[in-house]
Amino acid sequence: MRHVRSTAHRTPLVALALLATATALVACGGDDSDDGAGQPAPAASQFPAPDGRSLDELLADESASDLVVSPAGAVFTEGRNRFGFGVFTVDQQQITDADVAIYAAPAPDNEPVQGPFPARIESLETEPEFTARSTADDPDAAKVVYVTDLVLDRPGEWRLIALVRTDDGLSAARVTPSLVVERSDPIPAPGEQAPSVRTPTTEDVGDVGEIDTRVPHDTMHDEDLADVLGKKPVVLLFATPALCVSRVCGPVVDVAEQLKAKYGDEVAFIHMEIYEDNDPNQQLREQVSAYDLRTEPWVFVIDRNGRVDSRIEGAFSVSELDDAISRVAG
Repeated sequence: MRHVRSTAHRTPLVALALLATATALVACGGDDSDDGAGQPAPAASQFPAPDGRSLDELLADESASDLVVSPAGAVFTEGRNRFGFGVFTVDQQQITDADVAIYAAPAPDNEPVQGPFPARIESLETEPEFTARSTADDPDAAKVVYVTDLVLDRPGEWRLIALVRTDDGLSAARVTPSLVVERSDPIPAPGEQAPSVRTPTTEDVGDVGEIDTRVPHDTMHDEDLADVLGKKPVVLLFATPALCVSRVCGPVVDVAEQLKAKYGDEVAFIHMEIYEDNDPNQQLREQVSAYDLRTEPWVFVIDRNGRVDSRIEGAFSVSELDDAISRVAG
């Protein structure tokens, strides 16, 4: 399924439903002590085994929760998938320090549950010098995201629940919306050749604001993808900091900016905005269409041979992107 190519392109926000539902991954909710370091996943043994139960049976056996758990992505394929999500109270305050595990089952709900898949907590914070003013001044800017790996072994609808352990104990909540798993998708995948398209640079425009909505503008507009693809590693980031309702795009651009300072000229960093004229009522930029994107943000880490080494949809941390870049750099 390809993204909707309409003049009023709204599907990028669907990918981050947790933020549209709960305003944002806000630091003011839940635990205020987040230090930017993230938190490793708890042991699977801390959560009950499925024991052949269905999702409904597992829900019935655990205390019901009034927490809201929502995905941070919309593109899932058969096999192993990175799954990011948020956990919120009903009044839209984020829970930032809970132990969480995801359980999954193909629809209908009488299928046996798979799991648990414990989640780590990834911080989206950057060093102060790389945090944009537009991020720092936005009280709804994303700060953390829960991440686990889900094994989804067949296409179709998958329904999920989260078991969340807080100070009040263990409780269960449905993850909404459910996931639609495809056998494959048209977005460039690891091992595939990255599409070669021209990306605008500062030399191509009179004002860098034409190709960058971040405040201040980032430094990832010096190189054209068509000139560097197949010659050096590339980090290609699709995001619109000022227009991303999910409030994730600003922080992930900051993440990439911090790592650009680390890797210097060894890796090409390219930030692509989403809409023509930076106007959500206009068409998608041709580069977005060339990569068949229907959500945002996305980052592609491309090796020096021009092949995609890894891709991430939605929010990601400095450590996640750094790990991906280190595989293709040097």
